[in-house]
Amino acid sequence: GAPHVRITGIDDPINKYARGDGLEAVGRRLAAISAKFNIPVEFHGVPEFAPDITRDMLNVRPGEALAVNFPLQLHHTPDESVDVNNPRDELLRMIKSLSPKVVTLVEQESNTNTIPFFHRFVETLEYYLAMFESIDVTLPRNSKERINVEQHCLARDIVNIIACEGKERVERHELFGKWKSRLTMAGFRQYPLSTYVNSVIKSLLRCYSEHYNLVE
Repeated sequence: GAPHVRITGIDDPINKYARGDGLEAVGRRLAAISAKFNIPVEFHGVPEFAPDITRDMLNVRPGEALAVNFPLQLHHTPDESVDVNNPRDELLRMIKSLSPKVVTLVEQESNTNTIPFFHRFVETLEYYLAMFESIDVTLPRNSKERINVEQHCLARDIVNIIACEGKERVERHELFGKWKSRLTMAGFRQYPLSTYVNSVIKSLLRCYSEHYNLVE
């Protein structure tokens, strides 16, 4: 029979106003998927900032296989350069204490955290130039979806990286090597993607654009 899937979605309480929707939209989509494929899906939304998350909020139940996904979230969590308590590494250690079966990290491959301003400016220019060019491949410039992403997501990120400092600068991206170091110190071990997963990713990329590739 179908597995029972329980999902806890976490998003800060401010983001939904920038995007026009939030965890409620995720809940609606999961409900539609649940009905379409006849898989029992239970969704629990937690509108909290990542550093404020506690074990009790996650409602982890004994005997369940726990998977944790960090999609473009950890770089918003302050690290040791902003807060002496280092909430970024503290969050990783808290997740490790839950003994998850797998943890996945999705982050921008960009170095805008602690480097000097000039290098941060150049890094931002090069990264977001590539981002805008990739959007150009698939969406026309008068697309409402594209305009919304550019104005309310990318433009906001760029302004924050360039114009803000200290705790006001929440867009603090790090390179893969740094993330690997943080995860290792928290007690995690790296695993390669399976050949099956890689083949699925490559097929999805081909559907999107022939100019994309996968680096393992």
